[in-house]
Amino acid sequence: MGFDTPATAALWFLVFASPICLWVAWSDLRAMKIPNRAVIALVCVYLAVGIAVLPLPDYLWRLSHLAILLLAGIAANAAGLMGAGDAKFIAAAAPFVGLGDAATVMLLLAAVLLAAFVTHRLARISPLRRLAPDWASWSAGRRFPLGLALGPTLALYLGLAAALGT
Repeated sequence: MGFDTPATAALWFLVFASPICLWVAWSDLRAMKIPNRAVIALVCVYLAVGIAVLPLPDYLWRLSHLAILLLAGIAANAAGLMGAGDAKFIAAAAPFVGLGDAATVMLLLAAVLLAAFVTHRLARISPLRRLAPDWASWSAGRRFPLGLALGPTLALYLGLAAALGT
């Protein structure tokens, strides 16, 4: 299995992006918000690490993914399909994903989203909820903390590309 993101680049991205991905998941669970600082930090990781590990044309091309998905995310947010933080995180994560890997990432997102949704819904009706009783996501009604799936999806993709890529 090949990935558009070179294994070495994916490994470097993984090292620096994984803590941000965890922060995003935790923050969305706790407050139903993805902090702008997390989104900016993720963009900064791409800007600083990407220039060192990707060929310049690829690095610049991937930056266009950020702009395109930011515009799509703004439209999705305006239509009420997702939160603004979710849209911004997706845009910030976009440069990390090679264009040829988009379908793979969508499959990963579908699997992670299903697992995260079921786990979240079961945890909120179980005694586990008492471990963090003040988390906003427990009482968010039908709303779901999408960051719980988005962050792990990016980390999983980078891990797979690092392990299985060329």
